Amino acid sequence: MKPIHIFLILLLFSPMFFVSCNPKEQQIERPEFKKFYDEFGVAGSFVLFDEQNQTWFEYNPAQLNQPFTPASTFKICNSLIGLETGVIADANFVMPWDSVVRWNAKWNMDHDLRMAYRNSTVWYYQELARRVGGQTMKYWLDTLEFGNADTAGGIDKFRLSGNLRISPMQQIDFLRKLHHNQLPFSQRSIDIVKDIMVMKDSLGFRVRAKTGWGFQDEVNIGWYVGYLTKDEKVWYFANCVQSKEERPYFGESRIQILYQILGELRWFDEAE
Repeated sequence: MKPIHIFLILLLFSPMFFVSCNPKEQQIERPEFKKFYDEFGVAGSFVLFDEQNQTWFEYNPAQLNQPFTPASTFKICNSLIGLETGVIADANFVMPWDSVVRWNAKWNMDHDLRMAYRNSTVWYYQELARRVGGQTMKYWLDTLEFGNADTAGGIDKFRLSGNLRISPMQQIDFLRKLHHNQLPFSQRSIDIVKDIMVMKDSLGFRVRAKTGWGFQDEVNIGWYVGYLTKDEKVWYFANCVQSKEERPYFGESRIQILYQILGELRWFDEAE
């Protein structure tokens, strides 16, 4: 498989992507994307919004307004709240490991915010939420209208096993507000979170994103949400995958399906 930046170069220059200069939004359903989900044995939905051309690319649109547990995608919002409330000073703010050995070896050490975001370290963000406190957390979720803003289930569990829910389209709405600095946070907090969100940065293309993996009604729920920028251009995406059974590549599917779709949109032949 070619390096990811090949996908991104093609994404910028392909005439297929720039469908229209019509200022009105248009929706393009792509049912053929089902093959990518079938490859990993998962169900799901996908949405990509090309802001320049006001064009939505959608797979399984009936599911795009369906609410799911946000799982670790809430770490974007949680980081903003932690910074804005002063619970976290900056991206280098360290919380000491509690010495509890967990299944992910990467978690078993002291973490700063940047490391905790990249490693999706559950205990760090649970402690962050406890320090923020239930009342303050609820205030911010209501103010942001983040999903259903429901913090029932405990301050350190509401986004894991509690009642917090968000749809793929709501994820896109939140990301658009973040990118355009339209959330009610200081510019400093927003800039720090945008910085720790960067997953890839190559040839002028920058991907800011977050994975998530949770359980809802005994179903695995997987997320990969974020946005891609190139100069002044921006594309937002939300991939939500589901499986009732344990799948060996479930975690990988969240990210790989996105890049397979980007390749499909560009008429990219991986065999070349």
